[in-house]
Amino acid sequence: MRSVDGLLEIGFMRTVFDSLGTGVLVTDTTGRITACNPRAQQLLDRPPDQMLGHDMHGLLHRREDGSAVSRAECVLLEVLEGGRPAEGSDELFLRGDGSLVPVIWAATPLRHEGRAEGAVIVFHDFSLHRDAAEQTAAYLAALEGLTARLTMVAEVSTVLISTQDTPKMLDRLAGLLVPDMGDWAAIDVRAAEQTGEMQRITVRTLGGHGTAQALTGPLPPLPESTRSAALHALRSAEPVVLDADDLAEQPDSPLAAAHRELFDRLGGTCAVVVPLNTRRQVFGALTVARAGPDASYTEAEVFVLSDIARRAGLVMEAAELFEQQRHVAETMQRQLLTPLPQVDHLTMAARYRPAESVAEIGGDWYDSFLLGDGVLTMVIGDVVGHDLKAAAHMAEVRNMLRALAWDRTEPPSLIMRRLDEAMTHTSDAPMATCVFARVEGEEGGPWQLHWVNAGHPPPLLITADGHTRFLEAGHGPLLGLSSALHLGLGWPDARADLPPQSTLLLYTDGLVESRTRDIEAGLATLRRHAAALARRDVEEFLDELLVRIDPSGDDVALLVLRTPAAGVGAHDEAPPLHAHSPAASNRGAPGSRIEDTPVRDTSEPA
Repeated sequence: MRSVDGLLEIGFMRTVFDSLGTGVLVTDTTGRITACNPRAQQLLDRPPDQMLGHDMHGLLHRREDGSAVSRAECVLLEVLEGGRPAEGSDELFLRGDGSLVPVIWAATPLRHEGRAEGAVIVFHDFSLHRDAAEQTAAYLAALEGLTARLTMVAEVSTVLISTQDTPKMLDRLAGLLVPDMGDWAAIDVRAAEQTGEMQRITVRTLGGHGTAQALTGPLPPLPESTRSAALHALRSAEPVVLDADDLAEQPDSPLAAAHRELFDRLGGTCAVVVPLNTRRQVFGALTVARAGPDASYTEAEVFVLSDIARRAGLVMEAAELFEQQRHVAETMQRQLLTPLPQVDHLTMAARYRPAESVAEIGGDWYDSFLLGDGVLTMVIGDVVGHDLKAAAHMAEVRNMLRALAWDRTEPPSLIMRRLDEAMTHTSDAPMATCVFARVEGEEGGPWQLHWVNAGHPPPLLITADGHTRFLEAGHGPLLGLSSALHLGLGWPDARADLPPQSTLLLYTDGLVESRTRDIEAGLATLRRHAAALARRDVEEFLDELLVRIDPSGDDVALLVLRTPAAGVGAHDEAPPLHAHSPAASNRGAPGSRIEDTPVRDTSEPA
């Protein structure tokens, strides 16, 4: 007979069993439930009579879809068979109301006096923890997806600003969208706003480059009306999502048929068409498609594609404005770069190369004209700034210099002083650099250069035998500085002989300076190439010099003078116009051409 203490101990343990805040099941060696505490009954929504004596595995253990788990896969039964503790959090128990409850559990073999008596399973509702874990996993997945989208948008932004060549930019853009956003991508743009003509710029796929390339080229113009959902994107400037039913519709216009051909050749069960637009206009449309049988586009993906297309539209608008401003600036400059006079047997030539970027188009100019005393002038200058306003200021300074100089016999230093004062008191033009020179001499020579330099790179003199030197005398302050600040500075007159058959080159800093090369290195390069070209005629001299140096970035103006051989023209019976001839000021004949030398693509062999 058990002692009173033993009975009290049994009663205490029963109270502990019943009071545990976690479910407890006890099974025999076959897996039948022999005991369950009140918390287990509550968690499983089952009274004791629905559990005691029943096989635990068959009664409770289920899969996610509610189907039974085979006994061979039951990790809880392994405790009975192996005699080793186990635990987990991936199991589901069937509740009395038919619902499933995820449980976190621990099972321990039950032994009494050395014999296996069954197992004890302690478990708890894992729903909240599991929901939190699933929510965290969902957040992480969403964050990874967002990070991937942001990375792609960053790459897209880099592509959009990587080139001013719009077709090349759009081709790179389409390539970035495959395969992350679709199995293929195509971009159609308006080739002519007035006529509505369209052009397919690019088609990018995972493979089949030849097929994709064959789908590019001219497209039919926009129809007056259409039911096509894809063309609706161009009309409404809103994204359009196409599903299988939309793609099955028959096209109602040639342009819609051309769009449908993409799907016939490349496949596709869904697509998004987003306009390449700004607030002012629609430039074209981007189509991205997926070919999987269950493929679709989420609202977030449509938003990302719309944002990318909007960015592309802004870049296309900027490129259009760039071309307009570039054209205006170039036209303004070309109107001011007048034909060069030809005096005696002096030979002149000039070149102007516009900047590659509209941000660099500015105030470079050259000029040459005959003064009232018949003397030939040479001018090269650069107004501070790089925009259309700088080009306008250049025109203003250039015309002021002409007006101040043409009827005066003053030395260049006084002309520069008058120009500096005029810029300060009658103009809003900023500072400028300038070389103003008189080419003086009798018929047949010798010739002499009389000049001043207002902060400009020095002229380069190349003799017939290839010796070179920079004419560094005559330097003074920039125009627009001395008078404005009341500095009282001046420009010293300088003189240098121009030997027979020598070449004098005036140039702007774009020829010798860039973001990748300092001016000292540029001057050395100029000197070397000019020496090698000393015997070329002036036209070829300038052309070849530009090819060899290949300046990039800033605009460039060049003005070159070649003196004749000694005595040439001195005894001509009908000499050409002479610099000192009174008629020369009115009858200077046009000389060398004013030409935009094409910018060579440095990515290709010269």
